[in-house]
Amino acid sequence: MVSAPLLEVFCSVQGEGPFLGARQVFIRFAGCNLACDYCDTPTGETPHCKVERTPGTGEFTLVANPVSTELASELARSYGKVHSLALTGGEPLLYAEFIKALDAGVPLYLESNMTLPEKAREVKRRVAFVSGDFKIREVLHGVRKSYEELREATIACFKVLKSSRERYTFCKIVLPSRFDAEEVLANVEAVMEYINMVVLQPVWQDAPPPEEILSLQERLLDVVETRIIPQTHKILGMR
Repeated sequence: MVSAPLLEVFCSVQGEGPFLGARQVFIRFAGCNLACDYCDTPTGETPHCKVERTPGTGEFTLVANPVSTELASELARSYGKVHSLALTGGEPLLYAEFIKALDAGVPLYLESNMTLPEKAREVKRRVAFVSGDFKIREVLHGVRKSYEELREATIACFKVLKSSRERYTFCKIVLPSRFDAEEVLANVEAVMEYINMVVLQPVWQDAPPPEEILSLQERLLDVVETRIIPQTHKILGMR
């Protein structure tokens, strides 16, 4: 039996990226190999996973951790008709064996920081959608590896999980109030052949000036389809 520490399981709509508004089940994993300034995932011990039985109610029951793939699959199926199962975190790729063993009956939508290419190889045949972050230097602190090492790992991960007839992959770049546009452009150029599009996502309540975001989009459009999409679930007050 394969199990993993989960923070929560619930049903809502995707609030980010090109699949905005799609109804999904979300499995949020505990734990991450990075530490980003804007992260909203709780850290520390996770003795229980919160499960929202009825979407939108905010009423949760507690399930003891770690949660088995059998129970996670059963919970995912209980929500009815959905577009896909979103694997989020934390960092889902830390639990590649768990992902491979899931049987939710719907496509898997991976949200990853894209710094674990070896783990990506283990799940590449299982995921149908990839929302892959390309972290920028300004948001990472307390990470043991150098930014250059993380950058190379990210490029390798996009190559493993590249777009294909079976998989839709896009690159999400979260923009804080300050960023190096030249470095962002170089990062996108390094993965442009592996992705369908780039999504620029301003950090919630710490966004750059609009003119800087628009200028970056204009430059990136010479490389790949690029859209500016904020976190709409936060605007709407949804999970």
